[in-house]
Amino acid sequence: MRSRLWGGPAEVLEYLARYTHKVAISNDRIVGLHDDRVAFRVRDAAAANHRRTVELPAVEFIGRFLSHVLPAGFKRIRHFGLLASRHKTAKLAVCRALSDLPPPAPLVIESVAAFMTRAAQLDVTRCPCCESGRLVLCGPLAPVRRSLTQHPA
Repeated sequence: MRSRLWGGPAEVLEYLARYTHKVAISNDRIVGLHDDRVAFRVRDAAAANHRRTVELPAVEFIGRFLSHVLPAGFKRIRHFGLLASRHKTAKLAVCRALSDLPPPAPLVIESVAAFMTRAAQLDVTRCPCCESGRLVLCGPLAPVRRSLTQHPA
């Protein structure tokens, strides 16, 4: 039976095969956010994979990104063999040694504040009220649960 949404098993397999080893877009490809538009780098297959910058309305960008999120119940394909999680670090170190490759550079994880400053030129630590003070994270707040029959005060 063919699915009206996907067109059939072949189309589903082709779609999933493109996204088993990567995310829809990495932070490094996002160039900036200006006037509710997102600019990001792409490779243009029609122009011999030359890189160019594309700018989309933020709502359309988010919609395209969310179209790559797997539906509930779907799982990414797990790695087996050389890339299995249990011994991956040790096995890759042996492969690098046998190939005379240097060890990888340490992974640098960018903070949200640094990413927003780089991508959107937005200082998320600045107070939105006075625009001169700094917001300091003290800790998470527990969610407030209200009854459906209770009216806000």
